[in-house]
Amino acid sequence: MNDSHDLELIIRSRIPIVVIESSEERRVIALLHSLETRTGLPLYVWTVTEGLQREAPGYNAQRHNARPTDVLGHIKSSGQPGIYALLDFHPYLDDPIHVRLLKDIALVQEETRQTLVLLSHRMDVPPELAGYSARFDLSLPDQAALRRVVMEVAESWARSNAGARVRTDPRSFELLVQNLSGLTIADARRLARKAIYDDGAISQSDLPAVMRAKYELLNRDGILTFEYDTEQFSELGGLQRLKTWLEQRRAAFLAAVTGDAGDVPKGVLLLGVQGCGKSLAAKAISGVWGVPLLRLDAGAMYNKYHGETERNLRETLQAAEALAPCVLWIDEIEKAVGGQDNDSGTSRRVLGGLLTWLAENRAPVFVVATANEIDQLAPELVRKGRFDEVFFVDLPKPDVRALIFAIHLRKRGYVSEHFDLPRLAQASEGFSGAEIEQAVVSAVYAANGRGELLDERHIAAELAQTRPLSVIMAERVAALRAWAAQRTVPTD
Repeated sequence: MNDSHDLELIIRSRIPIVVIESSEERRVIALLHSLETRTGLPLYVWTVTEGLQREAPGYNAQRHNARPTDVLGHIKSSGQPGIYALLDFHPYLDDPIHVRLLKDIALVQEETRQTLVLLSHRMDVPPELAGYSARFDLSLPDQAALRRVVMEVAESWARSNAGARVRTDPRSFELLVQNLSGLTIADARRLARKAIYDDGAISQSDLPAVMRAKYELLNRDGILTFEYDTEQFSELGGLQRLKTWLEQRRAAFLAAVTGDAGDVPKGVLLLGVQGCGKSLAAKAISGVWGVPLLRLDAGAMYNKYHGETERNLRETLQAAEALAPCVLWIDEIEKAVGGQDNDSGTSRRVLGGLLTWLAENRAPVFVVATANEIDQLAPELVRKGRFDEVFFVDLPKPDVRALIFAIHLRKRGYVSEHFDLPRLAQASEGFSGAEIEQAVVSAVYAANGRGELLDERHIAAELAQTRPLSVIMAERVAALRAWAAQRTVPTD
């Protein structure tokens, strides 16, 4: 089954209106043109600038049919069978006259054999026309098509450089093709040209720039953030059980990139006390696995118009699939799917869409969802099976607190062995990792301000002046830890 076959089936089914959302206008027109012989229907193309024109030699544009009302009136009155492609018609669907004319044409399609194709980058069909419409999704190019695109760009560069050949090796070439997956032919050609025309070579050093450009193309709404700064597990104090769990699944996840894997790891839900390393864990997974980290902004996803939030979620998840292999970090997921009572059911529909995608997705997209407020999470999200595992990130134990002190001291150029780490670990009972880091930062400022060398006394003084979250919100933290004790897997 291919695009030509699928579109032909729709047209032969006598569906009056075909809706195609695509930025590849020329490719769609060429596809419609190829159906003329097989369907016996001539192709007409309309634009507001040129009017209506038969797509065949010897025919001139009918500029007197340039206005939307005029072209629809002409199609209705002529009764001429054909495929009528109306390009960028989406702004005119707000006019009730245009909607009525489209419906008039659709009602007599069985007699006239007139198929209207509404082609635009985005098309919201009015409810009055929904029963007469079918959507057709233009497929993205497969690996073979992308390979041809790269070859064509390489040949074009060679012709413009006195026949010189593009320098590359088989692995770099295949990695470039792989990184172009999920893009249209036109976008893939642009990025391949960017990689090749820069230095006449395809190398692995081109790939980060290609991925950044690909991300910019796919994230036009700004809902996904490409996180360039990732971490390593060595920079993450504690969470040893989580680290082991992830290492066991690393090979299976990376094998999915080449299609050699069976079950692909889906993701983890990290619940826990604020500041204990959930966000750092998401960054560390990306850094250790060597794949891009995408952060989903739930606030940017929500839209006041009905249906737009759900559309944003679908397009965001499709973009993540196109950028695979990657880690998709949904920070504070309770804010996205918390089930608010005053949003007309939007959060419930978003939750349903996310759960369906988690169940059906086969692309190597590893989801790391973090949450602080368990009482705001829907039960469907927390139960086993939605994620591969539900982990609880608790307050660090003494040995982990000592390790966290060592990490943050090394980051600031201090030799951790010169500090009494067990003493600091004891003094920081109830502190989160983030609070320990802030104590180190404040101690550095205090020591520098006094012209002294930093030692554990400065840090101990800052700890003594700080009231950690586990004290300020003791009841809530205790309730969270009690809830997680029998429902989640501890990370340490």
